[in-house]
Amino acid sequence: MKTGFDAVRDTFAEALGNGDEVGAAIALDVDGETVIDLWGGHRDPERTSPWTSDTIVNVFSTTKIVTALAVLVLADRGTIDLDAPVATYWPEFAANGKDGILVRHILGHTSGVSGWEQPITITDVYDLPTSTARLAGQAPWWTPGTAAGYHAVTQGHLLGEIIRRVDGRSLTRFVAEELATPLHADVQIGAREPDWHRIAPVIPPPPIRFDMAAIDTTSIGFRTMTGPTPDAELVNTPQWRQAEIGAANGHTNAKALVTLLRAVALGGTADGVKVLSRPTIERIFDVQSDGPDLVNGAVMRWGIGFGLTPVATFPWLPDGQVCWWGGWGGSIAVIDLDRRATFSYTPNRMGGGGLTGFESAGRYLTAAYDAL
Repeated sequence: MKTGFDAVRDTFAEALGNGDEVGAAIALDVDGETVIDLWGGHRDPERTSPWTSDTIVNVFSTTKIVTALAVLVLADRGTIDLDAPVATYWPEFAANGKDGILVRHILGHTSGVSGWEQPITITDVYDLPTSTARLAGQAPWWTPGTAAGYHAVTQGHLLGEIIRRVDGRSLTRFVAEELATPLHADVQIGAREPDWHRIAPVIPPPPIRFDMAAIDTTSIGFRTMTGPTPDAELVNTPQWRQAEIGAANGHTNAKALVTLLRAVALGGTADGVKVLSRPTIERIFDVQSDGPDLVNGAVMRWGIGFGLTPVATFPWLPDGQVCWWGGWGGSIAVIDLDRRATFSYTPNRMGGGGLTGFESAGRYLTAAYDAL
């Protein structure tokens, strides 16, 4: 760790010592130099297996920005037009009034296809041909492009199918061959079985208690988040690791995410590998929606594939040309073009009782920016 960032290390050490963390990693790259690369604690809740430099963990929805980056790479190459209808590449998707849904609507969570029509099971979600065909056949739940509703799981399936249609490779293979390998980043969609021994199992938060009588079960939010209902225990199963869930089952760590994503902060190129051109990076900051999200209820600013700042919901995020997103339980990646900085945090113990739990991420990010 570079001198001057002791406060981040001390904050992390305190969290490990008092039990707030079981195991985690934190990384920060500034101007192409890794100035923070911390890991510590344990992979398992019994604290018998140390977290090491090559430990990886499921990062839930932080996976979404890896998937978005894959789409942006193809857009940069001219293979995908972000402003084209999805049906240009996936004709079946035009069914039931979806002919006007654009690629950027999916990237910006404004497509109206935030969930599956029920009933839907996790086994269905694992079955890509079945689950994507169901999405192609259903109608949008609101007028596309008019509002945002968080595409909690469907976004990865939708974008992955577009990639498969235009490139011929699966999302998993595209990320491996076009991003992870050339950038030397330990990032996977799903997880290869030979790497399972390196995975820190996710430790779920306490269950959330709902008053079901007070919930509108016909609402877009309820339909999205219960089709199927999230179950953190599933991510520790072979079935989850073998699946391709481009919105939720990325396996990686903080240093690897920073290595993969820092090209965006650095103008498009990292370690001599060109990932995106500057015009494509600028497209990330085209605001798709700015206001209450129909699914999670929070006030959000969505760009193309990333959350944007400033946003009152997360006041610890820096202002400026900053794009980001995080995952259920607290993992996060923040890309700051103004400061040419990329930050990530990846824990195994899920924080909070809600669908985010970013309290720890906020503390570490604040300490890192105070040092900057």
